[in-house]
Amino acid sequence: MESYEDVVTSMATLMHEEQDGWSTPTRGECRIPAVKACPPPPPPKKPFIFGNRRPEPPKNGYFQPPDLEMIFSMGSRRQAWA
Repeated sequence: MESYEDVVTSMATLMHEEQDGWSTPTRGECRIPAVKACPPPPPPKKPFIFGNRRPEPPKNGYFQPPDLEMIFSMGSRRQAWA
């Protein structure tokens, strides 16, 4: 068990340390790093032009199925079921 004088001495030491207070660390690794220059902005994108270049039609022409006209010439559904 500690004596009364030891307790008083340790209390006085604690009070003295508390009076000093806390301080910010000043070591180099604890410091905020210096501000670095920002990277340059990205280059602007080329505008997308839609519709100025039309594809040329195929040299042999478009595919024309032989029965295409027959599909569109059929009557309405009521006539087909009646």
